Amino acid sequence: MYQIDYNKPVHLHFIGIGGISMSGLAAVLLGRGFTVTGSDAKRSSLTEWLEGLGARIRTPQSASNLEDGIDAVVYTAAIHPDNPEFAAAKAKGLPMLTRAELLGEIMTNYAMPIAVSGTHGKTTTTSMLSHILMEADMDPTISVGGILPSIGGNVRVGHSEHFITEACEYTNSFLSLYPKLSIILNIDADHLDFFKDLDDIRHSFRLFAERLPEDGCLVVHAGIPHLDYVTEGLTCRIVTFGIAEGTYQAAEITYDAAGCGSFAIVKDGETLGQFELSVPGEHNVVNAVAALAAGDVLGIPAEVMAKGLAGFHGTDRRFQKKGELGGVTIVDDYAHHPTEIQATLQTAKKLPCRRVWCIFQPHTYTRTKALMDEFAQALSCADHIVLASIYPARETDNLGISSDDLRAKLTALGKDACYFPTFDEIETFLLEHLEPGDLAITMGAGDVYRIGEHLLGK
Repeated sequence: MYQIDYNKPVHLHFIGIGGISMSGLAAVLLGRGFTVTGSDAKRSSLTEWLEGLGARIRTPQSASNLEDGIDAVVYTAAIHPDNPEFAAAKAKGLPMLTRAELLGEIMTNYAMPIAVSGTHGKTTTTSMLSHILMEADMDPTISVGGILPSIGGNVRVGHSEHFITEACEYTNSFLSLYPKLSIILNIDADHLDFFKDLDDIRHSFRLFAERLPEDGCLVVHAGIPHLDYVTEGLTCRIVTFGIAEGTYQAAEITYDAAGCGSFAIVKDGETLGQFELSVPGEHNVVNAVAALAAGDVLGIPAEVMAKGLAGFHGTDRRFQKKGELGGVTIVDDYAHHPTEIQATLQTAKKLPCRRVWCIFQPHTYTRTKALMDEFAQALSCADHIVLASIYPARETDNLGISSDDLRAKLTALGKDACYFPTFDEIETFLLEHLEPGDLAITMGAGDVYRIGEHLLGK
């Protein structure tokens, strides 16, 4: 493995530098004096931002982009061996690192690297804990998988011993990381194009937990099924969290008119403090308890954590209010797994609105096929469901699956559901059927957010 040493800045080239995670890591290294070049298929706001920080970026990708003096090349999982830059780097004999391997190498330069994992809630919990650390004046370096308004993007370059990042299980990328403090929020069936089944996923989380050193700490949800499999025999410290279960528990939970929770944290039977959230939903109470447990492990006073949490108003695409149109509230959410969808829609149903419309764009054919029944049950929480075509992401359509199959499942459950192949058709339908007092949520990990933005533009 090529070693990244902050005391010896070198020249790194990023293939696919415009991605949300790759751009963040490039920015961290630029802040440490590294020379960064890169390429992507097209220019974007992220590539322009990196150029403003000093990166040299070219589009499109080409072998000629590999200039002289490059010490190592970083690439994403989406880059295949037939990519011209990948092939050229191999031919030159340059050291090659995946994005996850680079992230792991960066972590070794910090005394307290923190990794937030789980099938759901990583971005929100990473952001919550980041707010807590910043409120405590701990000057953390942050790499988050979304846009966090308080840091003006997806990365913050600090100058302390604290580094916090998301740890994604897909393709086992989190097994390249070297955390000192890890959070496991949940373990659910997902990414079944890579994992064989839930047991396979659970095994990977076990291997992730084993990466903690003896003087490290695992903060893990007490309600995870078969938790003993993940934690048994670990040499590190283990603390659990949850609602009414675990070392750290949320108690006396109440919700305001916007659905934001207030609660007490009880640690081993003793009240640690009172906390108020500025983001809605019970799932965010759970995320907050995880962040608070980690903050307490780090020795941050409860009153400081309370102030940090209260100042967190969410990240982009996490129950983000986009605006209002003729008395209709437009919200956007990144939820693309049944568990996430159900949590988001249950939150929406508790808000003062006439009807909840869910405009859902399934994400990948394999996930849609594997979890079809679960998607139908989760979407049933909405009053009306409008389905967009499946967003393929990294896949091609070779499974014979369509959003219309999901529509049929919902119709069989007695739900009002329809499917339209194009965004234009969806927008026309919504303009004809939305009424004042309705809440319309665009939902999915693809580009479905454009529907809400187009509606507001009209």
